Amino acid sequence: MSDSVPYKILMYSHDTYGLGHIRRTLAIARSLRKSPANILILTGSHLVGRFDIAKRVDFVRIPGMIKVTNEQYLPQSMRLEATEVLEIRKSLILATAMAFKPDYFIVDKAPLGLKREVVDTLQWLKEEFPHCQSILGLRDIMDSAESTIEDWTGKDIYEAMAQLYGEIWVYGQREFYDAISEYRIPPHVAAKVHFTGYIPRHVPSPDEIRATRKDLGIREDDRLILVTTGGGGDGHPVVDTVLAAFDPAEGGVPAHTRVAVVTGPFMSRKHYREVARKCKALGFICLKFHRFVEGLIGASQVVVSMGGYNTVCEIISQKKPFLIVPRTVPREEQLIRAQVLCSQGFCDYIDPRELNPRILRQKLLLLLDNGTYYRRKMESFPFTALNIIRKRILENKKNRNETPAHLLDRYFHMNAK
Repeated sequence: MSDSVPYKILMYSHDTYGLGHIRRTLAIARSLRKSPANILILTGSHLVGRFDIAKRVDFVRIPGMIKVTNEQYLPQSMRLEATEVLEIRKSLILATAMAFKPDYFIVDKAPLGLKREVVDTLQWLKEEFPHCQSILGLRDIMDSAESTIEDWTGKDIYEAMAQLYGEIWVYGQREFYDAISEYRIPPHVAAKVHFTGYIPRHVPSPDEIRATRKDLGIREDDRLILVTTGGGGDGHPVVDTVLAAFDPAEGGVPAHTRVAVVTGPFMSRKHYREVARKCKALGFICLKFHRFVEGLIGASQVVVSMGGYNTVCEIISQKKPFLIVPRTVPREEQLIRAQVLCSQGFCDYIDPRELNPRILRQKLLLLLDNGTYYRRKMESFPFTALNIIRKRILENKKNRNETPAHLLDRYFHMNAK
């Protein structure tokens, strides 16, 4: 009976900067719905409705907040005080959990949520609905060890991990970056940690790739360089350097080569207008957002990115040679990831402090003409996360102490509908 009745999974994605959190959450949701499960996502992303939402997956949109600094957040569109919007978010999260009564509550990246907004929900689940397993999901690298330890110590994150979560999933490879040792996770918390490997992404079919190239106006014999900066809020320096690298004064664009720039929806209007104008002058394709980024990656020969977790997984899933130009503010996560992946031979990168058009052009052209090594190396990339996550859910199912009365209650409730 427990296998025939779908489990209920509530997922939280605070989404205050960029698109990374919601894209990771949706990728996991698409996989877990086959458990079988009904999945409800709590998200602050105003773009969530523009993504393809799979069957048995839905979302509750909470009021958006925009990250200004690591500690300051402002309402995205509502003309209210930040404290008022945070109270609305907190109330909606708790009310959703109380109504949905999930079997699992998966929190993405932020153990306490934005400004502690999921703490009440975690405590309610622990005290009033202990049947639910709360799980914290962390990306492979959070930030530098020093910054993360200081942050987690100051906010009592280690204690929250110990008291409020049954498991902690790290979506990375311990041999690449050991979060337990780097972040000094104490033994009683480390016992809950499961390194899952990385989250694979959809690989488009040849027909989908051909359709994408046709939509972009890319001829069969053209090579495509794709430039993508995720949400784009801090992507202008990278995009501007790419534009300068292929200016006619630097040698222009090689023959039979096209360049597509996806600025991201959060690039400022001023910067977007500037980029669009330069792209037009150079004959580049300029897009603010594309709902099928996998198709764009599949259509390309080389990709330039800032090294966000999701973009890296999408690129390596399709074994495309790529160059990372990471940011270092407000976090060093992208720079560390670039260094880790480069040291493992999966990509090349440029330290942002050394970024200039000449070195970027040199590295890109080298990747464009000699990407075979990277493609072969990517064959061994540890894309095990979805399988391990499903196994963790199934193992937790077997270990649950559900009484027959509880199962019958759920069974008759489902069939009464």
